[in-house]
Amino acid sequence: MSAFLSIRGLGKRFLSRGTVVRAIENFSLDIEEGEFVTIVGPSGCGKSTLLNILAGLYPPSAGEILFEGRHVRGLNPEIGYVTQQDNLLPWRTLRKNVLLPIEFRGGSASGGAEERVGALIRKVGLSGFDNHYPHELSGGMRQRANIIRTLVYNPRVILMDEPFGPLDAQTRLTLQNQLLDLWNDERKTIIFITHDLTEAISLADRVVLMTGRPGTIKSVTPIRIPRPRDVYHIHRSEAYREVYDKLWEELRVEVARVM
Repeated sequence: MSAFLSIRGLGKRFLSRGTVVRAIENFSLDIEEGEFVTIVGPSGCGKSTLLNILAGLYPPSAGEILFEGRHVRGLNPEIGYVTQQDNLLPWRTLRKNVLLPIEFRGGSASGGAEERVGALIRKVGLSGFDNHYPHELSGGMRQRANIIRTLVYNPRVILMDEPFGPLDAQTRLTLQNQLLDLWNDERKTIIFITHDLTEAISLADRVVLMTGRPGTIKSVTPIRIPRPRDVYHIHRSEAYREVYDKLWEELRVEVARVM
């Protein structure tokens, strides 16, 4: 039986100023439905490029992607993408920003759509801010709106490219906790890029560690810390410390090699 999402021998090369740059090479990974996978690696190892290929924004130079056994070429409507920048439209309220993907897909603000939008807004603690514009919201609030804007049309896979990167430490922890609550309720398949090992361990079923460029998989580490997890105190766990030390030793070698 094939995996829910299968990445096989993926490679990506760019031409830059007459030179071929190998961004990703021979990247292979099977991901199961409902799994939360985090990806870490040194800067420039191709993590964002990988997500752009999975989203259908870049064609691969080699390899293939299969979704439920079917080859994927181009944009896949079953995949949602949460970027580091919230990209909320400044002339639309929070509620109307969250509704936008439904409108793009030819839907309308029907009772069912409005009900789902309202439920997601409440779930991430944004009740009362429905009619506020982006400039009236904090960075953390805008990023919560960005996440539920992707969830609202019910994609089966969500790609997340360092969504909490620009936020302060306290806000990051709060949003990590809310993301885990959303994932527990919705059980979407999530592929999440981060530079933060603690974040990677706290969220994931498995942590994928990439080598320096050209990026490929160095290790895949299952995280056997029981769920639900307390992201505020997970660093006190012996199981956390063991997996952190292992991953840091592997990552340190790659960072040193890149530097």
